[in-house]
Parts: sequence; C-alpha cells; structure tokens
Amino acid sequence: MAVITFTEENTSPLPPKRIFKASIVDSHNLIPKLLPQAIKSIEVQGDGGAGSIKTINFPDGGNFKSIKYRVDELNEETYTYKYTLVEGDGLVDNLEKITYDVKFEQSADGGSISKVTSTYFTVGDFKLKEEEIKAGKEKVLAMFKAVEAYLLQNPEAYA
Repeated sequence: MAVITFTEENTSPLPPKRIFKASIVDSHNLIPKLLPQAIKSIEVQGDGGAGSIKTINFPDGGNFKSIKYRVDELNEETYTYKYTLVEGDGLVDNLEKITYDVKFEQSADGGSISKVTSTYFTVGDFKLKEEEIKAGKEKVLAMFKAVEAYLLQNPEAYA
C-alpha cells in the first residue's frame, strides 16, 4: 500500500464562518441547488456531525452514480472538517480509501484561506494518475467557487 498526500490552498473574500457554514455544514442542502447539473442530491444518515454518513448522488448519464463518505470530525468553532470516502464510484478498485482534512482560517484582509489535504491510500503498488487527481481538485474548486459566488450575491445568507 502506498499513501499519497496533496494539499491545496484557496482564498476567499468571505469570512471563515460563512463559507464553512454554507460549503460544509449545510452543503447537503445548498450544493444540489447551486449545482444540479453536477450533484443530484446529498443524503445524510445521522446529525451531520462525526459518525454521520453522507451519500452524494450524481445526475443520470454521468461517469459516477454515487459516492459515500463518513464524517470523522466537524468543528464549527475551529472551522475544521475531516471525512473519509469509504464507498462508491469515486473509489476505484486500487484505492482503499481517501481521507480529506479541511480547515478554514481567517486571512489578514477579513476573508479566509481554505486548506484541503487529501490522502489517497492505494492497494498494492497501484499508481495514481496525476490527471485524475487534477480533475477531482478542479471539481472541488468549482463547487467552492459556486458557493462563494452565491454568498457574495446573498450577503444575508449564512451570516
């Protein structure tokens, strides 16, 4: 088994509290509304906090049907979120699991910096393709930017 880790940083003019509430805490409601072409629905088993299971269902006709992940940590005071992809089309046969560690921090200009660390646990000597990882990162960034645009256009939302 190999373990491969990547860290991605993005900035936003929004404070951590708003972007965290919208993109993490209420993602199951907001994301399917903002990006129905990408996400059909998000089902939550549990209260949304640690131990909950979230199933993301994709629109018909796409490459993936669904993915399932477990919430490992959700801390609204420190704006940290950790989860593990445990099942679904996003896990190819050669991946045991993928863990994500998300943290939003206040930036000097009143906005925020998001740091996302993704750790891929491969089976055997399987090698991940860089273009697959890049494509996944681009989808996550597009989701983040859609939430950011929504919040900028709706200053009262998630205030």
